[in-house]
Amino acid sequence: MTSPALLPTDNQLSIADDLLTRLRTTTTEPRPDEQLEALTLAVAADLPVLLWGEPGIGKTAALTQLAATLDLPLTTVIASVHEPSDFSGLPIVGDDPAVRGVPMAPPQWAVELVRAGRGLLFLDELSTATPAVQAALLRVVLERRVGALQLPPGVRIVAAANPRASAADGWELSPPLANRFVHLHWVHDRDVVVRGLGGIWPRAQLPRLVSERLPEAVAFARRAVCGFLEVRPTLIHRLPTTEARRGSAWPSPRSWEAALTLLAFGTAASVSREVLALLVRGAVGDGPGLELLAHLDRMDLPDPESLLADPPLAELPARGDLRQAALEAVVAAVGARPERERWEAGWAVLVRALETGAPDLLVGPATALAALRRDDWEVPEAVERLAGVVGLARRADRSVERVAAAAGSGRTTGAHRPTGTHR
Repeated sequence: MTSPALLPTDNQLSIADDLLTRLRTTTTEPRPDEQLEALTLAVAADLPVLLWGEPGIGKTAALTQLAATLDLPLTTVIASVHEPSDFSGLPIVGDDPAVRGVPMAPPQWAVELVRAGRGLLFLDELSTATPAVQAALLRVVLERRVGALQLPPGVRIVAAANPRASAADGWELSPPLANRFVHLHWVHDRDVVVRGLGGIWPRAQLPRLVSERLPEAVAFARRAVCGFLEVRPTLIHRLPTTEARRGSAWPSPRSWEAALTLLAFGTAASVSREVLALLVRGAVGDGPGLELLAHLDRMDLPDPESLLADPPLAELPARGDLRQAALEAVVAAVGARPERERWEAGWAVLVRALETGAPDLLVGPATALAALRRDDWEVPEAVERLAGVVGLARRADRSVERVAAAAGSGRTTGAHRPTGTHR
């Protein structure tokens, strides 16, 4: 049997190129992706974003796809292979430096961005940049200046970094540079990876901002952040004590301004709570971000006085924790001004809660409201409707406690049983 004649080398390479083209040809589809939505919203808000993730997780691929979707020219700059002068500018001596000064000439990539008037500047490998390079990047990230050149408003900045433990000769980010970014932790999604390797990746889309909601979104964001910082003033500026945490998100007036911007954009675009949580925590850190989210929940609670004014039409939150908080606020309002009519209205609100939600949430508020009764106040009929439910819930709680206690006792007994004993 004779072997087939070998094709010329040029033909083989042409076939190889054709195969590579087929492998690299992919499509996109609209697909819910919280971290991609958070990234796109932050880019739309013109805030510098820093993607943290292990090597090979897909940060660069996500930025490439984002730039293509948003029709922005992508300029990639590997921070670790540049000198500080590549960002602060290289001094050029002119004809009369005593009169004209010494201008700082920008690098070619910055000139091309200005010429294009728009683009996505991708600062890769940020955690392997030396402290001197990080210092030179401060003006680039915050003021959008490269040497004497001002980047146009149409340029967005996104960076990527590996955790120090997995970075090649990595450095912790300096606190001033870290505080200029919205930090997003990039993780892979199994379904996205599998479907993407099959040729279909999720498509990044700009948030759908509703113009009619812009005034409301700005007012809500300002009210939320300012109201929160009034009651938690110690969080206005809190520099972390450890070097690692200083290189991530932490609260400062600058990062709270970023959180306010993200909150306004998220409200105007009606993003999910999960996306909003990623953005807020990425701006001011996990602890302060979670506290702000809890403050937002309390802002959404109905006014207890409105509930007491019209109990039959009271609209209570659907979420269990918010519903219970609303009922506790009603009881607190009655306790602040205890009058018979208000006390009876409080019971009517609890009846409304019984008709529209889970009865187990009523035990605490009902017990607290009953304790407010004065001797000359008659028990309203609403109490009778709640008595059975509250009593049943209490008996169920006691039953669970007895079962748990018995199980614990059984485990203790078994632990002391001598080994090798047969019954």
